[in-house]
Amino acid sequence: MTATPTSLPELRLEALHRYPVKGLSPEGLEQVTLEAGRYFPGDRLFAIENGPSGFDPAAPKHQPKIKFLMLMRNEALARLITRYDDETSVLTIRQGDGLVVEADLSTPEGREAVEAFFRAEFADALRGPPRLLAAPDGFRFTDSARGFVSLLNLASVAATQDMVGAPVDPLRFRANLHLTGLPPFAELDLVGRILATAGGVRLRISKRTERCAATNVDPATGIRDLAIPRTLSTRLGHADCGVYAEVLHGGRLERGETLRIEA
Repeated sequence: MTATPTSLPELRLEALHRYPVKGLSPEGLEQVTLEAGRYFPGDRLFAIENGPSGFDPAAPKHQPKIKFLMLMRNEALARLITRYDDETSVLTIRQGDGLVVEADLSTPEGREAVEAFFRAEFADALRGPPRLLAAPDGFRFTDSARGFVSLLNLASVAATQDMVGAPVDPLRFRANLHLTGLPPFAELDLVGRILATAGGVRLRISKRTERCAATNVDPATGIRDLAIPRTLSTRLGHADCGVYAEVLHGGRLERGETLRIEA
């Protein structure tokens, strides 16, 4: 069973992250500007197609994550350190202490450089030629077709840590917003509710986030060392942790600000 808040607590935004390339590194942010009906800025802009997926940029449709390189099956992705520069369109990939790729993703040559790296380094995991896909406007390579903004309750992470008996980095859950102020797993009971900031941002919680084996991978080492979804299922009867939200009204979100649950 999940905990149900008996009051309407204020929530604190402890951290913001984006993931420009599906399955690759998080990038911490101090603030973002959300737009109504849009995705989290700079999030899941690209994906590495694992063999032909049928994705058509002219008519984009949500694809299951199994069609891409992703942490659920390809834990070695976590050992890459990547950064994407919006202004230059340059993606850098570091492995160990070395820079292995620096490529302008707006050019065919840059995209081929990224594809060549994954073709060589992930040969055993590939079902066909890897291809760097770019999301057309209004589309993102999120796990859920309704995954506009993902929220993580840090109290749920702490409770999960107690269940598995080992440290659990919140980055295992690859969420956009890290929040405090709720009891463990109380976020699951907020589906349909609205979170609002003093600056006018309004987020409607749209669905719970069912966790997959990607959370079993340590984001620092790339080692698959825990069994988080199985533990949640055993202890709680479900594998949900965190929620997705839609942006009803845009505006700026900053680390450290508060969000209230509208009555």
